Amino acid sequence: MSDSPLDTSMQDSRTLADRVFARLQDDIVLGVLPPGTKLGETELASRYGVSRGPLREAIRRLESRKLLERVPHVGTRVASLKAADLIEIYRVREALEGMAARLAAENMTAQEVAGLRELLAQHEQQQDLKEDTAYFQREGDLDFHYRIIQGSHNQTLIDLLIGEIYHLVRMYRYQFSMTASRPQKALGEHRRIIEAIETRDGEMAELLMRRHISRARENIESQT
Repeated sequence: MSDSPLDTSMQDSRTLADRVFARLQDDIVLGVLPPGTKLGETELASRYGVSRGPLREAIRRLESRKLLERVPHVGTRVASLKAADLIEIYRVREALEGMAARLAAENMTAQEVAGLRELLAQHEQQQDLKEDTAYFQREGDLDFHYRIIQGSHNQTLIDLLIGEIYHLVRMYRYQFSMTASRPQKALGEHRRIIEAIETRDGEMAELLMRRHISRARENIESQT
């Protein structure tokens, strides 16, 4: 039985909401819409060529990911973190993702490790990474850190690290990656972490991950 006109209309609206959600999220992560930018519905609807219904759905989803925030008497704006708050988050990441890397070395299947290597091979083909200007990773399974966290097979750790702050941290990770020679250095650090996981050296995997995030934090501190 074919969809009714109402069903089709609802599907089209969801598809539009998905599309504008993806584009708006990318623009936030890439810094096209920098932290603190005030967003007006009329301007956004025109920018992305959608009506206000799908746009509002996309905005609601981005608010749930903490990428957008509603501020009394101001309206909706791109979320921003104070430098001190971001540094605090990176210190927590250093400890918890270090633990995730250790557990990944112990628990990842051979297939998962192969998938991690394949992911890094895909990253290496990115033009901005080849040019050493930025290191952009899409969310979820296309994100090296996400894969490591999932590879820990520890649900408590997964919930802590892939929860409220994941998408916000991903935004700052990208924007602070645009530092001279940092993208290629980060890629090299990712390679060494995979090597430690592949050889089942949990202690080394944890050390390398902690060092990797510590260097990223130092990079942020030097720019703030």
